[in-house]
Amino acid sequence: MLVLLGIAVIALGFLLRFNPLLVVAASALVTGLCAGIDPIAILAAFGKAFNQSRYVSVIYIVLPVIGLLERHGLQERARDLIAAFKGATVGRLLIGYMIFRQLSAALGLNSIAGPAQTVRPLVAPMAAAAAEKQGEPTGTDRIPAMAAATDNIGLFFGEDIFIAIGSILLMKGVLEGYGIDIQPIHLSLWAIPTAIAAALIHGTRLWLLDRRLRRTP
Repeated sequence: MLVLLGIAVIALGFLLRFNPLLVVAASALVTGLCAGIDPIAILAAFGKAFNQSRYVSVIYIVLPVIGLLERHGLQERARDLIAAFKGATVGRLLIGYMIFRQLSAALGLNSIAGPAQTVRPLVAPMAAAAAEKQGEPTGTDRIPAMAAATDNIGLFFGEDIFIAIGSILLMKGVLEGYGIDIQPIHLSLWAIPTAIAAALIHGTRLWLLDRRLRRTP
């Protein structure tokens, strides 16, 4: 019954509003000691659990780094960089980013870009700077929204090309339930025409956006 003291530690810790992570760790330690487990073995279990799920905590490291970079002028540097290129336009910039996003997602690299990692600190400010050169009023939300939409489209239609993505495995499981046996590679290959069509359609939207901006007095 002593092993149930871990539950009491959790209840008391939450009641006293201690740090949840500290409470859970203390509860696990108390439970292990009461069960007669060696302290070294308990520490090894903590290390193994952290090592197996370390990818979960990566975001808590990346986001503060991005915040510090923004505080020290990351967005301003991105705007200055795009302003230095005479031929840079919103459409060209976002088309290039969409192609990069689709190709990286097709390789399974979904997390190397995204709204928090690249769109807000880099792509949106660069697109806004290019739009201002083309006559877009300063401070509008249309260009940042288009940058975020471009990221979503590139990821959504690119990730299905990756053979081990969850959606491919889900479709395989559903089809098998109806007696249709199909390999994941075939689903991935059939996602390529859809990704190309999405790139052409959204690329046309971005091209038309460039034309509208050029006509803006």
